[in-house]
Amino acid sequence: MWYFYIVECRDKTFYTGITSDLIRRIIKHNRGKGAVYTRLRRPVKLVYWEEFSDKFSAAKREKQIKSLRRAEKIQFIKSNSPSQEG
Repeated sequence: MWYFYIVECRDKTFYTGITSDLIRRIIKHNRGKGAVYTRLRRPVKLVYWEEFSDKFSAAKREKQIKSLRRAEKIQFIKSNSPSQEG
């Protein structure tokens, strides 16, 4: 199983990535062992993820979402995340 994910950094920017172990990857980001971008912006908070059966599909999704502007990413996250109500 592969995952496409979005984390929100301390400075409110977003970082997108793919991984085969989502929990381990988020822990690595928060320990400063992840991407250079997130090392300087810890802690990060997982705000969205999707599961894929293969790495290619996850990478394709990352490329699609990574190209969105910030406002578009925010709208994407809001419209695709489960409701926190109720």
